[in-house]
Amino acid sequence: MLKHYLKPATIIAATLLSASVVRAEPTVYIPLGSANEVIAVDAATDKITATYTGVDNPHGLVATPDGEYLIAGSLNEAPLPSGAKADTPNSKLFLVHPGHGHVMSTIPVSGWTHHEAITPDGRYVISTHPTRGAVSVVDLQSNQVVHTIQTGPVPNYTVITPDGKTAYVSNSGNGTVAEINLGTWKVTRSLQGGPSPEHLVRAGDGQTLYATNPRAGTISVISVASGKVVRSFMIGKGLHGLDISDDGKTLFASAKNENKLVALDPATGNKRVLALSPAPYHLNTVHGAGKVYVSSRKQPLIWVVDQKTWKLLDTIKLPGGEGHQMAVVQ
Repeated sequence: MLKHYLKPATIIAATLLSASVVRAEPTVYIPLGSANEVIAVDAATDKITATYTGVDNPHGLVATPDGEYLIAGSLNEAPLPSGAKADTPNSKLFLVHPGHGHVMSTIPVSGWTHHEAITPDGRYVISTHPTRGAVSVVDLQSNQVVHTIQTGPVPNYTVITPDGKTAYVSNSGNGTVAEINLGTWKVTRSLQGGPSPEHLVRAGDGQTLYATNPRAGTISVISVASGKVVRSFMIGKGLHGLDISDDGKTLFASAKNENKLVALDPATGNKRVLALSPAPYHLNTVHGAGKVYVSSRKQPLIWVVDQKTWKLLDTIKLPGGEGHQMAVVQ
């Protein structure tokens, strides 16, 4: 059971403090989907430093705050037996221990997992299960699903507030964002999300959520206070990845069908465009390194882009598959 390995909050804080002294740059962990593995990349050199196998078609990925564990969801699921209940487990989460270099254990979940989120204390992992209309909550102290929360049709992405009290889940099937109280594990509100909200990012002031709407090619600006979409920005066809800059002032988004990466200033609406081909896909801001990592949907590679100059710095060749939801450990 993972609880034998988890560290108390005070030890985690000390570990993070010492890690900030030792690490010059963050480590970026990238799930490679059809390649059935996760890799580690040193953000200082943009070189692959480790490979972890035995992970079944990983897509969503998070790391515990101390970086000791990775939790990967799988896009694969086993067929349900005839007459089985809808909540019968038929997929898995994979717990990888980078220090030991392999999968330590698996946790059964119901339905394939799209994306993952983890609470700031590192205890709970929230997984979206689009075919079940729900998110599961796994307690890493017991390695079990402790809550299943119906959020709406086709839940896609989750963000959690830094205080660990609230989560927001995009429901691409009905254009909403569900607000969950993480004290009661109940949905408390339904916010507007735009026509088909998928990837989410939270503004630094906590008052705004940004959601991609791939069908419309737009980013929706959602007021947390009113629960309404107050503005939208056109990005392009095949809109997919979304993240925010180190200073919280710029949004980064990818448009697969138009082979471009966009840096958007939501305060002014100004855009900078970088051509990337083919099909820029998932992306993550590598906070502390001044970089953005962008995967390709059609080739096994990661583009490394400078946040400020918006220029291509490097290209990382992947051993296979395609990069999905990345986890950055400082």
